[in-house]
Amino acid sequence: MDFKRHIRAIPDFPQPGILFYDISTLLAHPQAWRAMVEELAEAVRPMRPDILVGIESRGFLVAAPLAYALGSGFAMLRKKGKLPGRTARHTYDLEYGNDTIEIQKDAIAPGQRVVVLDDLIATGGTLQAAIELVRRQGGSVEGAACIIELAFLGGRQRLGVPLAAMVTYEA
Repeated sequence: MDFKRHIRAIPDFPQPGILFYDISTLLAHPQAWRAMVEELAEAVRPMRPDILVGIESRGFLVAAPLAYALGSGFAMLRKKGKLPGRTARHTYDLEYGNDTIEIQKDAIAPGQRVVVLDDLIATGGTLQAAIELVRRQGGSVEGAACIIELAFLGGRQRLGVPLAAMVTYEA
């Protein structure tokens, strides 16, 4: 299936000069969404994950149905202050400033095989931070996966783990 036909490109969002790739049109198309989850499952299954970690918020949309399809667990990685209970956090640099992500301290057992998911990888900063946080919690990060890769931004090279991307934009 040509998934690019189901992804809407919106120019100048959220600010001028940015081309935003909107997966809401993919999610709204039942056959395309089912095919996407099936292809992600085929790509991630060889990584043998015990648990999938989805990055807030669109990463939840990817990781939750994929965890169900694979029979894996699912954990949420969220922005600071959004998770109840005891959390572990990681602050990382952005192009302008920084951000902090958190995971519940009991979400990952030491030695669990983990795959980290988001909807899109651009520069790789958020996925790299997620991988670091999962490792600090004792998880063995076997790979990462996403729907969209903006290959021209080089994010894949920052990760240090295999990346499965279903749709790639070269420019």
